[in-house]
Amino acid sequence: MTTGIWWIRRDLRLDDNPALQEAVTHSDHLVPLYILDPTLLSHPAEKRKSFLFDGLRALDASLRRHGSQLVVMQGEPQQVIADVVHTTGAQAIYAEADYSPYARKRDQAIAANFPFWLVHGLTVFPPGFIQKSTGCPYTVYTYFNRAWKSLPTPSPCCAEGKFRIPPLPENLPVSQPIPPSTARNLALQAGEKAGFERLQHFLAGPITRYGQERDLLASDATSMLAPYLRFGMLSIRGLVAEARFAMENATDEQTHKNASLWLDQLIWRDFYFSILHHFPQVLKTSFRKDLQNIQWRNAPQDLEAWKQGKTGYPVVDAGMRQLRQTGWMHNRARMITASFLVKDLLINWQDGEAWFMEQLLDGDPALNNGGWQWSAGVGTDAAPYFRIFNPTLQGRKFDPEGEYIRRWVPELTRVPDKYIHQPWLMPSEIQQQSGCVIGIHYPRPIVDHQQIKERTLQAYHTGQKYQVLESCD
Repeated sequence: MTTGIWWIRRDLRLDDNPALQEAVTHSDHLVPLYILDPTLLSHPAEKRKSFLFDGLRALDASLRRHGSQLVVMQGEPQQVIADVVHTTGAQAIYAEADYSPYARKRDQAIAANFPFWLVHGLTVFPPGFIQKSTGCPYTVYTYFNRAWKSLPTPSPCCAEGKFRIPPLPENLPVSQPIPPSTARNLALQAGEKAGFERLQHFLAGPITRYGQERDLLASDATSMLAPYLRFGMLSIRGLVAEARFAMENATDEQTHKNASLWLDQLIWRDFYFSILHHFPQVLKTSFRKDLQNIQWRNAPQDLEAWKQGKTGYPVVDAGMRQLRQTGWMHNRARMITASFLVKDLLINWQDGEAWFMEQLLDGDPALNNGGWQWSAGVGTDAAPYFRIFNPTLQGRKFDPEGEYIRRWVPELTRVPDKYIHQPWLMPSEIQQQSGCVIGIHYPRPIVDHQQIKERTLQAYHTGQKYQVLESCD
């Protein structure tokens, strides 16, 4: 009789779980184990940790319906694994492969001491699988996307209900309680069931408007599935299969295009995991060597105003307050707020990256880093560094009636549409009538956008040829 350990890390689901399938196939008894790693839990990310803990409770409930349960242990992974192996007599450990530098180092240590099987499932294709004919990694998304789409997409594996989870072994370690969730008013409910319901909601309506409305800040046309992918409460292969199905069964060209655009967003995820795999240095420095020594401003008051959503630019403040209150921010708002921090305030993109990692439910090292380097113009396939979003024009374009702004910046609720994107231009009598006196109820802009372009361009200017961290061409 063989006993296996299903070491759960970023795959909090039963459906389409390759690591679970491998464990089920080779085990007569199975220990579903989650390790509360103090290294990971030490990061200040209360919203994301609360989402994780709620997800663990949901997974435990699912396992109990199958006659099993989640075993939660706290401690350094190698020691916890050793203790569980000793207690249960487990002969093998199965886990989904992870690709961050910390995860790879952790797993190498486990593999050196235990029979350890890593199973791919975090991305559609393993990082390193899609490469140029020269053997070099793609560093431009367009070419990566083209190569990705040329390959047959792996199909989801066995669905929940189509397999039996082996019983627990007799000698089971005492499970520790899942920590309480301290964050409130999160944008989404955690768990596989909640993620599936969110997916069905998106496929039933918003996806049909995705191409036309995904950038509109007040629209519900985005999927909001990233937090579920972050913890594997949903399968990335399952989402790709849904996107492909929607494309193949589209009844008109626009519907097909909408599903295709959504698929492109899912492919970005594989791309940034590939970048981190090949260039782990990006977690510490810019991908572009020629832009690693920008002279950033040391402006703690401006940085704090940005974090608090008190910059005086309504669309920026709305995004930052949405993030701080719910752990989520619309993707267009992420680009606007990131551009403002880096290009308007000339504050290091790494300060923004760290703040997003602290606040986001879907905070992921690969994706968050890739997004910030793109916005700052210092990363692979990045927006040009001289592209500087005008926050007023961005607000007018993507929140024309100020619905998003008024939701997250309530002091601007009664401001007329004419001034909702530039409230500092309101005459004093209109300020009084709207109950929003600029400088008292809502701050004046902390920077004049029209005057910062030269400062930003000068800081970025190096006169050096474009280079990347390393190349094998």
